[in-house]
Amino acid sequence: MVRNGLEPWHLLIVAIVIIVLFGSKRLPDAARSVGKSLRILKSEARAMKGEGATHPAPSGRAPSGRAPSGRAPSGTADDDAGR
Repeated sequence: MVRNGLEPWHLLIVAIVIIVLFGSKRLPDAARSVGKSLRILKSEARAMKGEGATHPAPSGRAPSGRAPSGRAPSGTADDDAGR
């Protein structure tokens, strides 16, 4: 029953139904907007791939909030106690 579901005459009927539902005047505008959306999507995907290639991969470690070399960050109680 579903073996030959996409025969050419089925696609023709679907196309006719779409034309009747949306009208022949709105279809070119709809196709144009879909094309613009796809172009934007492609450019954004390329930009994301380009960003990933230029930046190093994350190390997987979250920042601990500590200063390098184990020192306490400036402006803490340790700095105030020595004054």
